Amino acid sequence: MIITISGNPGSGKTTVAKILVEKLNTKRVYAGGIMREMAGERSMNLEEFQKLAKQDINIDKEIDQRACDKAREYQKQGQDVIVEGRVQYHFLPESKKVYVYVEPKVGAERIFKDLQDKEAAAVRNQKIADSIEETMKLTEEREAGDADRYIKFYGTDHRKLENYDLIVNSSEISAKEVAEKIIAYLEKLKKDDLEKVNESA
Repeated sequence: MIITISGNPGSGKTTVAKILVEKLNTKRVYAGGIMREMAGERSMNLEEFQKLAKQDINIDKEIDQRACDKAREYQKQGQDVIVEGRVQYHFLPESKKVYVYVEPKVGAERIFKDLQDKEAAAVRNQKIADSIEETMKLTEEREAGDADRYIKFYGTDHRKLENYDLIVNSSEISAKEVAEKIIAYLEKLKKDDLEKVNESA
């Protein structure tokens, strides 16, 4: 099974994905990590790399293709895989599509807090703002810029909730609780699939 996880900035989707990998003993493919890696290869931060990506469609295509190929490779090996990325649901239509949502202000507060920690800031590889308000502004600009590219290049808007099978609001619950909701959903799917097999036998 391939499970794709998307979400808006600060929703905790990366933490949720890590918890799911541990709890479900699956592989993990991280499109955002591939993007940050490619930015690092060019000695750029995330904002600089995104500006370059706006001018070169091949960058987005390479990121998404790398993630997609890795996911299907794991599946062929008989392994379940968690794929984290804004538009991976689009490239892996056979996946179970999950969206982790957070209220924008809560998301900005989480990101701002992360950026005060040097290790977390290095992982995020993005411009450090001076306040929560500035973080929210930069985050909204980044989200809009990403959406514009995805609509232009792929014809899909990752912000539209109808693209997903399951939406979990993380604004007032922990990443662990979000993961538990996703696990319960996946277990129900497997149970329903098993019942269908038994009925047709």
